[in-house]
Amino acid sequence: GGAILDGRFTPLSRTGLAVLTVLVDGAGGVVSRPQLQRALPRSADSEHAVEVAVARLRDALAAPQLIKTVVKRGYRLDAVETEEAR
Repeated sequence: GGAILDGRFTPLSRTGLAVLTVLVDGAGGVVSRPQLQRALPRSADSEHAVEVAVARLRDALAAPQLIKTVVKRGYRLDAVETEEAR
């Protein structure tokens, strides 16, 4: 699987795709670390697994500014839909 960003297909791991799906489903709202943890393909026992998954997703997308950290709450996708994307 993968994502299209700026018209370019970016392949993603199962974990990256799972995290991105939850963030997209969050519709720009804050998604808690426990919500993301439950979405990870392998059961993860620590929040560190979420941090690693988000960091790898940011790297894979080559657009770290798209995923904002909301201190003490979680993460949110900061994507702006353009007319071309509609």
